[in-house]
Amino acid sequence: MMKALVTFAIYVTPFLVLGVVGRCYLRKRMEDVDLSNVREQAGAQNRKRRVSFFGSLRDD
Repeated sequence: MMKALVTFAIYVTPFLVLGVVGRCYLRKRMEDVDLSNVREQAGAQNRKRRVSFFGSLRDD
């Protein structure tokens, strides 16, 4: 039983570590990006409009 748990831990730990490191990296890299910032960069052509997303209407 203990051998199975050790094998499972060895198998799962690298994925958990990569996930945590990736999340921290992306959170740090994207901390100053938000939707209003993206809209400013898009310019004057980016106006509110009704669009369909998987069959439901939403404001963009």
